[in-house]
Amino acid sequence: MSGNNNNEENEGKLDSSNKAERKTLKQVLGINMFQVALAGIVGFIANSTGLLGAALDNLADSAVYIVSIYAVGKGVVAQSRAANLSGVLLIGLGLLLLGEVIRRFIIETEPIGWAMIITAIVNAASNLLALRLLKFQGERGVHMKASMVFTSNDMLVNLGIVLSGIGVMLLNSPLPDLIISLIVVGVVLHGGWKILKQARDARKRAKEL
Repeated sequence: MSGNNNNEENEGKLDSSNKAERKTLKQVLGINMFQVALAGIVGFIANSTGLLGAALDNLADSAVYIVSIYAVGKGVVAQSRAANLSGVLLIGLGLLLLGEVIRRFIIETEPIGWAMIITAIVNAASNLLALRLLKFQGERGVHMKASMVFTSNDMLVNLGIVLSGIGVMLLNSPLPDLIISLIVVGVVLHGGWKILKQARDARKRAKEL
């Protein structure tokens, strides 16, 4: 029993690399919260389901980074639990977004294409910064791998929103925005499933050691 307590105490102690990792995650969390505010506000004003979906995705990312900060310096089991929570949260938010897409399809809102494009470009630039910060730290645990998955997903989402914004302007139709929203749902659900798989594989490898 005392051995387990000692292990938990050791896991809670942070060395210099752990402190750097935690600092990076906090920086990425700040970037993500900026994206939530920007995409959420502009998405609401511009009637863009794609931007609202991106804000929802970034909100899930923020929760993941908070959980990842908790997991820094802890063992594989704690990291896997953190990643599991992240994956479940992402899948849940993906299903909520699907419901919003269906609702917007029924009420037929008119999104503002140029607002979608500018917002997505700004968010994509901040995603590049976040990805650079994460890559500098490397993939030291399943919680960091989950963070990399989320940030990479965001890049794809923002690229899709730029393309859908162009489509909205050219076709004068909300259909491209709804299509990218469905793609966002797919990206979110796939990302959540991938994180759950990574957490499961990490636990399996830990048991084999």
